[in-house]
Amino acid sequence: MDFSRDFIDLACRKGVLRFGAFVTKAGRNSPYFFNAGLFDDGASFRALCGFYARTIRASGIACDMLFGPAYKGIPLVAGTAVRLAEEGINLPFAFNRKEAKDHGEGGTLIGAPLAGRVLILDDVISAGTSVRESVEIIRAAGATPAGVVIALDRMERGKGALSAVQEVNETYGIPVVAVANLEDLIGFLADSPELAANLDAVKAYRATYGIASAR
Repeated sequence: MDFSRDFIDLACRKGVLRFGAFVTKAGRNSPYFFNAGLFDDGASFRALCGFYARTIRASGIACDMLFGPAYKGIPLVAGTAVRLAEEGINLPFAFNRKEAKDHGEGGTLIGAPLAGRVLILDDVISAGTSVRESVEIIRAAGATPAGVVIALDRMERGKGALSAVQEVNETYGIPVVAVANLEDLIGFLADSPELAANLDAVKAYRATYGIASAR
């Protein structure tokens, strides 16, 4: 997608995507680190949600509403719904809270009732726990999970031969689309004189832990 590199450029400028030596949750030594929580001001977050909106439109996934899993998905789903509405696509949205309330409206769901084809929005997929919980919530409401949209697909193997994204796709039979993936990142680095010094390390990491091409 033509806007994937624009997204990576924004992530680098905002410090969301950093290069160096980092240890992942899986204990791997990674040459880059991505933290979507650092889209922490109005301008950058508005841009992020615009990229989600464009990814949803480009994906062609049919959906009736959006769902954001707590906690990272909550601002994402609200902001993306606003950006889609600005483009003439008005979708209901909902999100969950981690703790059930026993007063007021009660329950764990906030927003529009879950119905029809529900698209899940999250920042990344690591262990897939958030997606599993979201799928269970959506199905329990009698609705259908339509797919998942994330910011970055690291395209690396989990414990087996598949990546976390591929495992979600295989387990639930739903598409997972990303604003950008590791191939986009490698292409961006190759064309960026200021960041090209990181290219070999990222390529080496992919050679060790990567999956086959996602596209």
